[in-house]
Amino acid sequence: MQRLQAFKYELMPNGEQQRNMRRFAGACRFVFNQGLALQKARHDQGEKKLSAFALNNLLPAWKNCPATQWLKDSPSQTLQQSLKDLERAYSNFFAKRAAFPRFKKKGKGDSFRYPQGCKLDQANNRIFLPKLGWLRYRNSREVLGAIKNVTVSLHAQKWFVSIQTEREVAQSVPQGGIVGIDLGITRFATLSDGSFIAPVNSFKQHQVALRKAQQALSRKTQFSNNWKKAKARVQQLHARIGNIRKDFLHQATNAISQNHAIVCLEDLKVRAMSKSAAGDADQPGRNVRAKSGLNQAILDQGWFEFRRQLDYKLAWRGGFLIAVPARNTSRTCPCCDHVSADNRQTQAQFRCVECGFEENADLVGAINVLRRGEALLEQGQDNAQIACEVSGAVIPPAAGTHRGDLAA
Repeated sequence: MQRLQAFKYELMPNGEQQRNMRRFAGACRFVFNQGLALQKARHDQGEKKLSAFALNNLLPAWKNCPATQWLKDSPSQTLQQSLKDLERAYSNFFAKRAAFPRFKKKGKGDSFRYPQGCKLDQANNRIFLPKLGWLRYRNSREVLGAIKNVTVSLHAQKWFVSIQTEREVAQSVPQGGIVGIDLGITRFATLSDGSFIAPVNSFKQHQVALRKAQQALSRKTQFSNNWKKAKARVQQLHARIGNIRKDFLHQATNAISQNHAIVCLEDLKVRAMSKSAAGDADQPGRNVRAKSGLNQAILDQGWFEFRRQLDYKLAWRGGFLIAVPARNTSRTCPCCDHVSADNRQTQAQFRCVECGFEENADLVGAINVLRRGEALLEQGQDNAQIACEVSGAVIPPAAGTHRGDLAA
């Protein structure tokens, strides 16, 4: 089967290359904003939006304009890719998959992409990029497969290159059985077999240092040299927090996907769970401070990223993910199926008021998630078996099912 995979490395450019990369990122940002402004103007006038091909045809005119002739210094393919991103953003908006595209801001998400023309020299740890030449990078692992595109991005004062490749791999045979997982704050992930993964809480670890760095930034004169240094310090702390969280999630998802063929996970609505309780002037919220702390703790765990990584890693290894409804998973007794809010008197302890069963609340939630996943799996197999009988096919039930195909 075909596998698309990205390999990301830190670049080590010289001064001239850094200046050029900033120019290229700025040119791509300018072209994106120009195209977005044009599309919005046409929409306000009741005209049809331009396609990516029509937008690309405007590039020569923009390059020849006396005020924007500096666009000629950037690779044409990177500018075309920026307009392609704009077209994709518009398509996602009309398909109700994303919000309306917003204008890009300098210093936030600076990047540009090459669809072709790049060369990789892994023996000498360097990569060739058009109009930049050969750049050295910190080689941490081997790049596998044929290069499809290369993206250069700026994050916390450091430049990175992401190489997307495509290669043919053999279909993996999943290892292990089925497991249910309950996500929480005190315990990041509790498995139905009784084991659990403790949280890393990277934001909480650096919260004091981040607050002091942001206070120092607020006291500086904006855009002064000291302000830039203080801003870089804040960016470095944010990057460190994010890197710790990503490393923790990769290790957790690797361990789970390597040892289990099927994973049942709660279908949590993280955005709704972390919504502010402040309310408004007419209807002020209650327990706003406590809810704010809970929201920070929820977002510090990275539940959505955990599910995303677990999804594709299970698919790579031949397994699949089942998303089950999260309602009452921690209030349902696994012995007598009695559902009551009184079953969970505290955050950690579960005691059924009907039969007296006692256990850790997170473990009870994981067991219930597992049972609901097994029920959905059995229902999906029955439907697949009926479809095979009707069509006369001999494909095994639920063959190749993955990526939450059995989600409710």
